[in-house]
Amino acid sequence: MAEFPAPIGKIDQHFFDEVIMPRLGARRSEVLIGPRMGVDVGVIRLPAGQVLAMTTDPLSVIPALGLEDSAWLSVHLLASDLATTGLPAAYAAIDFNLPPQMSAQEFHIYWEAMHREFERLNIAVVTGHTGRYVGCDYTIVGAGVLCAVGPEERYVSASMAQPGDQVLITKGAAIATTGLLSRVFPQTIRREFGEEVLSRAQDFFWKFSVVEEALLAVRVGVREAGVRAMHDATEGGVLGGLLELAGASACGIRVQRQAIPIAEETKKICELFEIDPYWALSEGTLILAVVPEYVDAVRHELAKRGVVVAHVGELLPPSEGNWLIEPDGTPKRLTPLGQDPYWSGYWRAVHRGWT
Repeated sequence: MAEFPAPIGKIDQHFFDEVIMPRLGARRSEVLIGPRMGVDVGVIRLPAGQVLAMTTDPLSVIPALGLEDSAWLSVHLLASDLATTGLPAAYAAIDFNLPPQMSAQEFHIYWEAMHREFERLNIAVVTGHTGRYVGCDYTIVGAGVLCAVGPEERYVSASMAQPGDQVLITKGAAIATTGLLSRVFPQTIRREFGEEVLSRAQDFFWKFSVVEEALLAVRVGVREAGVRAMHDATEGGVLGGLLELAGASACGIRVQRQAIPIAEETKKICELFEIDPYWALSEGTLILAVVPEYVDAVRHELAKRGVVVAHVGELLPPSEGNWLIEPDGTPKRLTPLGQDPYWSGYWRAVHRGWT
């Protein structure tokens, strides 16, 4: 058996190809979209021209965020992935493996906050499991599954993009990096940049969801009539997410670095924490592959709701490869970075005693 290192965060392509992909249980003809790197949602064909879309993610309690905000984040990390199909989430299955030290009152607060957000998003919890177990600890306290049902011709997948599609992103780079670090190390950021910058950075937390913008974008149309593929940039940041979408669709990609928005708060925090914002954790950044003639319509639909959207590149035939065009016009090969720099920035801050 091959030996693999155990880095923090998501597994890489090599581990996925060698360990995960050859072992997927039974093959079933109704599975339309199965596991692959860069694809966060599976799709199953149902009778009567319907499909079931399904995603899963960890549930977390992050002490620096508190119970209620941790619950909001857990719901929206799940719902954001599912929304990239263009279908609204409808059903949830929840598994809690709680640390023994989590009190009944604390769990009540957390679950009440999850319930409120599920209710607001019109999601029904249909099954689950809850228990406390020795060996479990914060921040991961379980996992969730979200499902959506809709017409087969209305869903999209990160694997559906085609050469020539234009690539848009919402909000900008390192959204989650900005929001999380400002919540975990507020005193350090306040001391360096002042209260106003800290306040604006902490507001990035509420940008972590892409549910609204994904469902808005597909109003224009899907596949040949508009949005062909969507992906939520998470670990690996905007550039990692762009590579994932291109890889999932067996395309190359050309990205204009200068076109990727970076907020002033993000620039300051990433410089302080020695993090490259283009590769850093960016939940809340939606990546869209759009048929060229519908780009303006998608941008207009998002702009009507105040969503910042940028046209950053295009998908290429796979033989042309992956390219990052620097501001001076120099093309550079775009290759995966490896571990998200957020983690090294975070641990450097912890070891320096930042608060």
